[in-house]
Amino acid sequence: MSETATTSPTGPKLYLDDLYPGQRHVTGTHMLDAPGIKAFAAQFDPQPFHLDEEAAGHSFFGGLAASGWHTAAVTMRLMVDGLPIAGGVIGAGADITWPAPTRPGDILQAHCEILEVKPSRSRPDRGMITMRTETRNQRGEVVQLMTTRVVVFRRPSEG
Repeated sequence: MSETATTSPTGPKLYLDDLYPGQRHVTGTHMLDAPGIKAFAAQFDPQPFHLDEEAAGHSFFGGLAASGWHTAAVTMRLMVDGLPIAGGVIGAGADITWPAPTRPGDILQAHCEILEVKPSRSRPDRGMITMRTETRNQRGEVVQLMTTRVVVFRRPSEG
């Protein structure tokens, strides 16, 4: 299995024809800080354990934790920046879990593995991939596990 470190969408674009089961891609990184965690939470997930260190210390998390949706949004950004899929990363569904909290100071990186590549029978210009993405912190701990289905276009025929 090859592992590709992909950190910029400016390189060659990947089409369905370029992808295969077992192929791996590793994105760049993104660090979360307390002000960013609180700002995201204030707008999208205003719960005390995402907004206030003291309240978070007495919560299930035992300290300030990013919203799982914040971790998901960061993962999406990492995938968009790090997976140069032609036409963009077009999600068609996902299963997502958060096995560990994301904390202030965590540096996240997405590790993606293609599980399945399936050309469309009804639309010959595209297909679907199933991809497993582990979002890991700087200690290698998985803070999010996501299995997604992504629409990917086939390479245009020349002529």
